[in-house]
Amino acid sequence: MAEPTMRPLLSPPEIKAKAEETGVTKAGLPAARMFVLAVLAGAFIALGGSFMLVVRADASIPYGVAQPLSGFVFCLGLFLVLVAGAELFTGNCLMTIGALSGRYGWARVLRNWIVVYAGNAVGAIAIALLMTWCDAASAASGSFGDAAFTVAMSKATLAPGVAFARGIMCNILVCLAVWMGFAGQTVIDKLAAALLPVMAFVALGFEHSIANLFFLPYGYMVQVTGASASAVAGPMLTITGILSNLLFVTLGNIVGGVLIASLYWFAYRRNTAK
Repeated sequence: MAEPTMRPLLSPPEIKAKAEETGVTKAGLPAARMFVLAVLAGAFIALGGSFMLVVRADASIPYGVAQPLSGFVFCLGLFLVLVAGAELFTGNCLMTIGALSGRYGWARVLRNWIVVYAGNAVGAIAIALLMTWCDAASAASGSFGDAAFTVAMSKATLAPGVAFARGIMCNILVCLAVWMGFAGQTVIDKLAAALLPVMAFVALGFEHSIANLFFLPYGYMVQVTGASASAVAGPMLTITGILSNLLFVTLGNIVGGVLIASLYWFAYRRNTAK
């Protein structure tokens, strides 16, 4: 009996071709299936965000350790998306490649982004509601709730330009993680692809719109329910601050994702030309 052989990673031109084929599949998804898969992705990212708050709840961990460790556990979200299968708005910015290659129209891309963003929001906010219902904020003598509020406040008070720039940087890294995930042939390959880019964007403080659709509503719920001493004692989260962050981070995510997709399309467009 022949020994099983290790399947090699795809080369960059092969990744580009796979990204196109994946985009064709995404562009043709029925709206209902697309929305359900997007709800799952939003929930997966929110679960990663919840896991991250466990690290942030321990103020004794030095900054240089807490930041990369937060990114490490946050990887749960993208790992679930890549392996379990789901539709994530930020990663779907790579659909730009197929549109530039003429495989489908920009109207299909826009349709996907709108439906997926809406589904991601539902999934992320649903996890925020469940976290509130199960009183997760009381963990570690209330430090979990304090961490949730502090993270949300730090995001809601960002200047629009800063939020936009951090959104660009974040989705460059996220799309690189998804791009490298296309190269993988095994579950371990996909975990390895997600790990360092996601750790980097979290550790560097960049902004992910879908993660923020969990962090900001959950921080607001912690504030409203009085589950955080920090929320009672200091400045308050506002709806205006939340919406401002989501708007500018989302726009930045689009720019970052379209930028990385366009550069790879340009670099390898002739390798897959017919």
